[in-house]
Amino acid sequence: MKADKPQLFLLHFAGGNIYSFRAMIPLLTAFDVVPLELPGRGKRSSSPLLYDFKSAVTDIYEQICAGRNSARFIIFGHSLGAYLALAVTQLLEKHLQPPAFLFTSGNAGPGIRNNTDWHLLDDRDFIEKLTALGGIPPEFLEDEDLMNYYLPILRADFELAEKSTFDPFVTHVPIYAMMGSQEENTGNIGNWQRFTHASFRYSLFEGGHFFIHTHPEKIAAIINTYCNSITSAVK
Repeated sequence: MKADKPQLFLLHFAGGNIYSFRAMIPLLTAFDVVPLELPGRGKRSSSPLLYDFKSAVTDIYEQICAGRNSARFIIFGHSLGAYLALAVTQLLEKHLQPPAFLFTSGNAGPGIRNNTDWHLLDDRDFIEKLTALGGIPPEFLEDEDLMNYYLPILRADFELAEKSTFDPFVTHVPIYAMMGSQEENTGNIGNWQRFTHASFRYSLFEGGHFFIHTHPEKIAAIINTYCNSITSAVK
């Protein structure tokens, strides 16, 4: 039985979980929103962390296959989630039904790196890099227990991102890329076009890597309007 609304699967950034998009989810009114999370955090804290990119892709793929209740669905991924979103889309296109649309965010795409081997840095340098990126709330820095909990998760996720590999397969799913205007590789956002045979568009938002927290209304408006028109065509 198909759902009334198309589904939107959200894939979090490094260190994130199903609560990472809580500011944006209430605004995504055109969709049945399904936030996913990798093991080792959130509701999956009892499961071991993953350090291999292909294992993470398989994990997300299986979650989407198990969670689908409609023929119409899209995927949105931020940062690490953008890498996973593309790889999962490629897998879905090979073996099942692909999403109607793919949104990538906070990431210039495969082949372009912001950093190298951050997961190998000592705690002090690693935290310094993350703080500069904007990935650690100030209250976390002041709470030793919180930092001790999240550092292994962050290291595992950065290892996934930094070791991610892609085969030359290019999807037929349209891609819409988003980045913050102050991100290091904003000028390379067009790199995403190499990974689709379909349409490609992009938007830039004022801010750094975590612009998704400061522009949830604008991002949700794009997703609701643009993707609603795409998915309505395949009812």
